[in-house]
Amino acid sequence: MIWLIGIGGSLGAAARYLLGNYMNKKKKLNPFPFGTWVINITGSFLLGLLGNLHLLNEISHGVWFFAGIGFCGAYTTFSTFGYEAITLFQSNKLKLACAYVLTSVILSIAAAGLGFTISFTHD
Repeated sequence: MIWLIGIGGSLGAAARYLLGNYMNKKKKLNPFPFGTWVINITGSFLLGLLGNLHLLNEISHGVWFFAGIGFCGAYTTFSTFGYEAITLFQSNKLKLACAYVLTSVILSIAAAGLGFTISFTHD
């Protein structure tokens, strides 16, 4: 199973890099870290969805290890979120930093909850 996690993690890290790089090029002079923000929210949604599907035995352990633990674990990034928040605070962009932190946490949790909720199977 460790290989599934590693392969999924490699793909998640690559997806994070590519999407973050693309979004950061699009933002021009806007200091809000949209790349990490979108990545963490979408990754939380996907992890909530996959997590519940795994709990319901709708996906195999292999899919969970590959996509949930591997891909989502490497795709989402708390360390970059923390770094970007501190950078905004240090740059005296206090309102932007607070908005980033609050919306990231609230929307990521809401997205995970939404993913978890919509993955319930209705037989």
